[in-house]
Amino acid sequence: MTDGGGFEDAVLARIDEIVASAVARGQVPGVVAAVARGDAVHLATAGVMAVGGPPMRRDTQFRISSTTKPMTAAAVLSLVDDGVLELDAPVDELLPELADRRVLRSPDGPLGDTVPARRAITVRDLLTFTWGFGMQGAMFMAAEPWPILAATQARELATFGPTQPDAMPDPDTWLARLGELPLLAQPGERWLYQSGSQVLGVLAARAAGAPYDEVLRARLFGPLGMDSTGFHATDITRLATAYESRDGRLEVSDPPGGQWSRPPRFPDGGSGLVSTADDMVAFGRMLMRGGAPVLMSDTVAEMTRDQLTPAQRANVWPGFSFLDDRGWGYGMSVLDDGSYTWEGGSGTAWTNVPSQDLTVVVLTQRAADATGMPAVCADVLEAARDGLREHGTSPVR
Repeated sequence: MTDGGGFEDAVLARIDEIVASAVARGQVPGVVAAVARGDAVHLATAGVMAVGGPPMRRDTQFRISSTTKPMTAAAVLSLVDDGVLELDAPVDELLPELADRRVLRSPDGPLGDTVPARRAITVRDLLTFTWGFGMQGAMFMAAEPWPILAATQARELATFGPTQPDAMPDPDTWLARLGELPLLAQPGERWLYQSGSQVLGVLAARAAGAPYDEVLRARLFGPLGMDSTGFHATDITRLATAYESRDGRLEVSDPPGGQWSRPPRFPDGGSGLVSTADDMVAFGRMLMRGGAPVLMSDTVAEMTRDQLTPAQRANVWPGFSFLDDRGWGYGMSVLDDGSYTWEGGSGTAWTNVPSQDLTVVVLTQRAADATGMPAVCADVLEAARDGLREHGTSPVR
């Protein structure tokens, strides 16, 4: 039998088993996983919100880290759909701090050793992470800190590392400090991670004439009923404790009353949101049905295809090997089979598989470590995809 949404009972039982086993084996303290097709959603919960704490709940909020990026892209693209922004227009008018850029001759070189940027930065550059600034693996492996890395840390930009809501300045100050620094690459030349989404949040706020959290509520969260998504938890009893694995032991990295318990000065469009499984399913299903009521269908098609040129792919610096077998759309990774996905380093994952009309969300509170993401994230996705293929169930529209 199926649940009416195209899932066999055996598939759902397997997903429940995977979630429960991840907790039983000590992989994570707790999990909320969701699989959705058509109008049907199956939720599986296991474990606890904190070690020794209350049971995990369907409405538990998690710090979704970089899974914020696709949501920021969608909000910005809604402004493009409405004619407020243009994809290929320079951002100089709204972001004068980023006009007349200088570019480092070498990414690890002195901050004063630069050349002029060959062209202005565009909205498309920010969406595709090719605007010339962002993370690359070598900067973290160098024997001595790169000058650009040290400069971002001194300015409290939190752009080459985890989000730090309590430490970052307000958006105008943040962008002014970023504007003091040169780019690492010429606009349009290379893919560099993270910073583009942070700048997009500032851009969206200025374009809409409202704080970025209000822009998200008006353009994305409100229309989709995502009432449990925002830049802080209004009810900390619903927020899971965040953990990191250090020397084989789980240690608290942020408690419910920590950095996500109050509005941040900088609403970080790259990794600042908290959310729930149901809200993330709502976001995924919006894209799956072609964007309504948030985006035009043609915009979704562009958002979810590989936007990188062969030259940009060839220029990816070491440290981001995942681009060897996938592309990058607007704020998300795109695979050859048409699926698109992104993960949050705090232990969350979201994937849409259009060929199977499938949305999968897996939320944990254990951050990725040297071994990668908690295995339950990939295991749930694999079980859902394999189960649908095995049982030959056609998509439900």
